[in-house]
Amino acid sequence: MNFLLDFFQEFMSLGATVLLPIIIAVLGIIFKMNAGKAIKSGLLVGFGFQGLVLVVNLLIQSINPVMEHYKAIGSGYDVLEIGFAPLGAASWTVPFAVFVIPAIFLLNVILVRFKITKVLNIDIWNFMHFLVPGALAYALFGNAIIGFSVSLICGIGVLFFSEWLAPAWQDFFGLDGTTCTTLSFAAWVYPMTYMMNKIIDKIPGVNKLDVNVSKLGNKLGIFGDTTIIGVLVGLFLSIISRQSFSNTLMVSMGVGASMVLIPRMVSVMMEGLSPLGQSANIYMQDKLGKDSEIYIGMDIALGLGDPACITVTAIMIPVTILLAFIIPGMRFFPLGILGEVCYLAPMCVLTSKGNLFRSLVTMTIMMAITLFFMNMFIGEATSMLAVTGVSVSGEVTASHFGWNPGNLIVSIINAIFMK
Repeated sequence: MNFLLDFFQEFMSLGATVLLPIIIAVLGIIFKMNAGKAIKSGLLVGFGFQGLVLVVNLLIQSINPVMEHYKAIGSGYDVLEIGFAPLGAASWTVPFAVFVIPAIFLLNVILVRFKITKVLNIDIWNFMHFLVPGALAYALFGNAIIGFSVSLICGIGVLFFSEWLAPAWQDFFGLDGTTCTTLSFAAWVYPMTYMMNKIIDKIPGVNKLDVNVSKLGNKLGIFGDTTIIGVLVGLFLSIISRQSFSNTLMVSMGVGASMVLIPRMVSVMMEGLSPLGQSANIYMQDKLGKDSEIYIGMDIALGLGDPACITVTAIMIPVTILLAFIIPGMRFFPLGILGEVCYLAPMCVLTSKGNLFRSLVTMTIMMAITLFFMNMFIGEATSMLAVTGVSVSGEVTASHFGWNPGNLIVSIINAIFMK
């Protein structure tokens, strides 16, 4: 058992940039692609994802002076907010972790084969989103079978949400043949913000407000260009956080560069993914009939290519800090989640159809809900970490306890029936 666990931990530690080329190439060969083209597709997707990770890190690094400015305000809180990396590492120490990946993937293939779903989830490095709720259930209920079942339900349940959002995802972001299978955003943020936009549609006056990056470009000329918008957003962040002249230049250039480079990296990924998607659909139609098609499940990061995502991400940094002071009884200061704000943006922008006003409204509401639940379920988060191999001092929380639907459901069930 330890051998298998060590193998899977080592396998997953390779990261998406190594796993993606292997997975894409193998799937390409399975779907009857020429071996050379399958390998090339895998490499392009891996290179594109590596570039995407680098540029996202550039964005986070560029706005780090802004985060540091607000960090000084956040003293006096008694709970530590950790990022997703230590939380994911902790989830791998539970007894059933080694069985989660093969079980979910095998069931996914069976469901696709019998036309129960059109989604084939290859976003294996994000299976953490399924494993964390399972680890939480194991910690709270003391039963490995329950924990495994929760992970399995999350891994299969997301496929149906991903299939629902696939047409909108492909149409808005231009990511043909793909969908998003990152649980927190496909099965929680998308439905929530979809509903919020339906409510906004019913509010007279507000439903007419439309601030769109492409429309700004037509009205403002060079100042509406996405390149300039990125620099201006960086300048705005620097001014409100009272940055030095040199930091202002660094922040402005970093945000501007991110807005230009992220779409380029996504396009490299799509250059590799498109042939796979075409081959997969031809293969499925040949095996299951002409009406069969398949969506390749991918990371939420693919949605970061829209300029509106970077714009609202930058604006949401100070808004998130402000929310921490507004929400009653907050026991932690949001630090780790500031580096994860960008991943909240794509679904908010998608359901708002690129409308910056709506995107900011929905994103602000979602962030407030996230922080509220993270604060509410500090006890559950601490209990989960306590049964894993990750050593923590005092109480902790993390973003997954605010926006992972599996964690929310498990935590609410525990609060109602077990306390």
